[in-house]
Amino acid sequence: MANLTIQYMGLQLKNPIIVGANNLVVDINNLKKMEAAGAAAIVYKSIFEEQIQLENLEMHQTMTEFEERNAEMTSLFPDITHAGPEEFLMNLRLAKQAVTIPLIASLNAVYEDTWVEYAKKIEETGVDAIELNFYAVPVKFDLCGKTIEDAQVEILKAVKAAVKIPVSVKLSYFYSNPLRFIAKMDEAGADAVVAFNRFFQHDIDINTETQVFPYTVSNVEDNRITMRFAGLLHGNIKANICANTGIFEGSDVIKMLLAGADCVQVASTIYKNQIGHVAKMLTDIEAWMAEKKYDSISDFKGKLSKKNIKDKFAYKRAQYIDILMKSDDIFKLYPTI
Repeated sequence: MANLTIQYMGLQLKNPIIVGANNLVVDINNLKKMEAAGAAAIVYKSIFEEQIQLENLEMHQTMTEFEERNAEMTSLFPDITHAGPEEFLMNLRLAKQAVTIPLIASLNAVYEDTWVEYAKKIEETGVDAIELNFYAVPVKFDLCGKTIEDAQVEILKAVKAAVKIPVSVKLSYFYSNPLRFIAKMDEAGADAVVAFNRFFQHDIDINTETQVFPYTVSNVEDNRITMRFAGLLHGNIKANICANTGIFEGSDVIKMLLAGADCVQVASTIYKNQIGHVAKMLTDIEAWMAEKKYDSISDFKGKLSKKNIKDKFAYKRAQYIDILMKSDDIFKLYPTI
């Protein structure tokens, strides 16, 4: 039988499939099903500082709305404090206790001191690692990219200095040069890089003329940019490479490993194909490895990375030019009148 074990952030994983952060993981029963299906690790749904701050504000407004109406009413209500991150931390502890596979906590904060504060609290729950979810939406015209990048690097350094467990960073590809920024994260001590984060995008309902926020899963085609960067990063950074977005089948996992990723995160395929689909993905990987006579993942990981292929133009602009030169091939797929 093929050996699917890998090392990820110093953790021994039984295979390269990690369940990424999603709404299903907050249910203990789902966590157990994921482990039973063969998931090697699970990323628990992110704690968002903005949500805690908003809930704190809403609670304060509700509790103090009428307290100064008259003297008698000032002592009617007890001084209740919002739980803040405590409820999340309690659920994180219960999740860790529910499974035997590694549990990774996802964190998305705002200020450097709260990134560190929450990271310390998360570490106390006993989780195996922390994934920093760097989610920066460009909304300010006067904020340059370097400012954002430097701030995120400093946050990573601060968190790494504050905790002893491994720390990964989950990034988008919207940096001006993702390779350089990932290299900076690597230099700053990231134990792994998760590429790439898939942002939720809003839509517009033309009937009601309002903004709507649909929940949409990724598509298979979304994994191509991830695959490209896995191939570019392999052998060039110390941090582990975890491929994310558009990974639905065992064949998608194999592609990422061939490109140079150490492992993958899946979420959309679980929504679309149910939790048990992880088992099928693993079976398909094992069958492919047996057919190719690979004993372990290390036998083929990175085989098609930029570092290991002979075609020096495969990951360069020449590839794009070559596609354009063959642009008539599209008519074979989509005949026109």
